[in-house]
Amino acid sequence: MRQNASPHLLRRMALNLAVDGGSAALGVAAAWWLAQPARHCPPSLAVGAALVVWLIGLPSGFARLHWRFVSFRDLVALALAGLGVALLLTLFMLGAGFWLPSPGFPVILALVESTLLTLPKLLYRLWRERLPVRAAPARHRRAILVGSGEEAELFLAAHARAPAPPYRICGLIALSPRFAGGRMAGLDIIASLDDAEAALRRLTPRPDLLIITASVLTGPGLRRLLGSAAALGLTVLRTPSLTSLGPAQGVPDLAPIAIEDLLQRPQVPLDMARMAALITGARVLVTGAGGSIGAELTRQVAALAPAELLLLDSSEYALWQIDLELAETAPHIPRQAAIADIRDQPRITALCQAFAPDLVLHAAALKHVPIVEANPLEALRTNALGTRVVADAAAQAGARLMVLISTDKAVNPASIMGASKRLAELYAQAQDVAARHTGTGLRVVTVRFGNVLGSTGSVVELFRRQLAQGGPLTITAPEMRRYFMTAKEAVGLCLEAASVGADAAIVPEGGIFVLDMGEPLRILDLARQMIQLAGLRPETDIKIEFTGIRPGEKLFEQLFHGAETPRPTALPGLLVATPRRAALADIRAAFDELAALTETRDEPAALALLQRLVPEFLRPSPLAERAAAE
Repeated sequence: MRQNASPHLLRRMALNLAVDGGSAALGVAAAWWLAQPARHCPPSLAVGAALVVWLIGLPSGFARLHWRFVSFRDLVALALAGLGVALLLTLFMLGAGFWLPSPGFPVILALVESTLLTLPKLLYRLWRERLPVRAAPARHRRAILVGSGEEAELFLAAHARAPAPPYRICGLIALSPRFAGGRMAGLDIIASLDDAEAALRRLTPRPDLLIITASVLTGPGLRRLLGSAAALGLTVLRTPSLTSLGPAQGVPDLAPIAIEDLLQRPQVPLDMARMAALITGARVLVTGAGGSIGAELTRQVAALAPAELLLLDSSEYALWQIDLELAETAPHIPRQAAIADIRDQPRITALCQAFAPDLVLHAAALKHVPIVEANPLEALRTNALGTRVVADAAAQAGARLMVLISTDKAVNPASIMGASKRLAELYAQAQDVAARHTGTGLRVVTVRFGNVLGSTGSVVELFRRQLAQGGPLTITAPEMRRYFMTAKEAVGLCLEAASVGADAAIVPEGGIFVLDMGEPLRILDLARQMIQLAGLRPETDIKIEFTGIRPGEKLFEQLFHGAETPRPTALPGLLVATPRRAALADIRAAFDELAALTETRDEPAALALLQRLVPEFLRPSPLAERAAAE
């Protein structure tokens, strides 16, 4: 018995002991009558059966069972207890000189005891968890579940426990075609996911709602299901998590589909051991730690037990937010928070000398294309010259590795933002080549990827704000396409790229690591899907307006320059390209010239130098881009 048992638990235990003991005693009498109807069962055997079942049941926890939540495993254990009662009682009878009423008495006793110990609990649970399709009144919304049998069963159990079940569950759509036409969790499987729209069209009456219970249903499969639901005018919701369907929870609040689920690809397995070898016990500096990528970097790094973290950002509020979060989620990790601008060479050098980082994760940058286009010198000072400041300070402080977070906009850039990030790549690659050739100095790994869902200033956040205001949703051009990735996925692959890039035996020539972003998504399709997820109709309830391509924007982005030949790595989701290299001395001289021009605010000369350093920096016309895409 547990210590400090509540009165309610004591009453439950007493009731269970009484029922189990009575069932065992009745089982002996019933088995005796079945084996030898002409003679009565000795009362001592009935008492002995009760004692045996208590002897088995108390250490096994049978006395603490909640009949309402009895599981298949509990029923099997009770049935085995019935077999144990029969075996022990038979051995007692033989040892004490009792005669057996028939040769088959032990088998009869085992079957009767197992039945009487399990049947009351099973019948009670079946009575309490009647099928919701019968419990819900006809006026309630008709719903079809989408998922596996286990997840559907959890939802049905929670739904059945509700005092007034809110839905009439009419069937199940399975994820796999091999289950179509069968029954699962008490429901007819009307179709597989691939045939869902045709099957839903045939239903009479048609359901009002699709409830997704499958947590694994994301990406293209989810997009197809949403398209089918939109064509039929059905609402699609999903259960928030399996834990919300637990016995004590009741019916969970269904949630709209998250846009991240629509775009998410299958989870790429990460080499956590390799990442831990890079970070565990290391002193890690994260620049731009308050931004979307920087904050996610700090979260994942903190989970890998670094010796200490230095969080650096120029925004006091952003720095306070991530510092507070780590104080709550990783209080055991020593950390410092420093307000600093990466363009401030004395400040960054002093911080690096004092902290002595082993690893630098450089995420600080100006990233909003139209704003950067209007402030080109600030972009050059931050994205290019700021990267040099951080790399040089890290090298002087003895850091062994730096990771530059770059962007797909650095490939054949059409914007100041992309061109300035390409300059940062050039410096990083020149530094890395020099370190590889000498065997000493700071190694630099460059990681390039596309748009991050939900990041500050992202199109998803813009659309959410416009939806909340009732529209319209604004898009620059119908053909606009972008690569998308979640921050968690991007950062995980960045850290894995860092661990691989740091190993000269794996990537002896170095390179630019590029995350496999899948296929680019048309922004117009994204806007329509977000309107549908809000339960509204595109163009009818929410308008979509085209505003024209802004300065520096391209219709589509690329992950590799024509001179960069990508090749796969040993890790899924990660590609590497041999970079176009320049001598570190030449790059440093060019950066010195650029720094002088930005100091004198000579914008035309600075942009002319940028054009020479990044000769592919062009601003193609929308018509030329459209022709190239076709």
